[in-house]
Amino acid sequence: MHEQRIQQRFIDSADLSYQWAEVLARPIAQATQALLACVTGGGKVLTCGEGASVALAQYVAALLVGGFGRPRPELPALALGADAVTLAAIVRRGDAPDALAAQVRALGSAGDLLLVLCADGQGPGLLRAVQAAHERELSVLALTGAGGGALARELRDTDVHVSVPSESAAHVHEAHLRALHCVCEGLDQQLLGDEESAS
Repeated sequence: MHEQRIQQRFIDSADLSYQWAEVLARPIAQATQALLACVTGGGKVLTCGEGASVALAQYVAALLVGGFGRPRPELPALALGADAVTLAAIVRRGDAPDALAAQVRALGSAGDLLLVLCADGQGPGLLRAVQAAHERELSVLALTGAGGGALARELRDTDVHVSVPSESAAHVHEAHLRALHCVCEGLDQQLLGDEESAS
């Protein structure tokens, strides 16, 4: 790839971020409040994704436990599907598409929150996980693209949906990463106060 084309990719990404800032600001703020309500109410955050979104689900769980921008107490979060032994045991039962839902049923309690990441909103395993979350009285925070697909149709009025207006999986993943950073920064601000006032 030539340098000029690489530069154009960065420019295009910046342009899309600028266009989406207004559309995504409110749902990202709602996502921050949902996570804040969960962790301050004694709940935990279960994260999951399919495909490339698995990495983002594990990443945000790590940020919640380990911290983002400033030192703060650990927040209870767990990435579903990250434990290969547990996953293999569930798959061995013969119901691989139910692997994430099984973990939601085993680990989730009322007051917890399921954070789901999916670029196209069509992952059947994620749909089952959302259904299991609702059965266990968990709130759901979904980050999707392309309107949210079947996943969006599973959401309830009390759930939060951050939908990136793009069909491009690469652009959706970039926007999800930025949204997750905004959420983590918002949590830090809500829990610790503004950095200016803290210094």
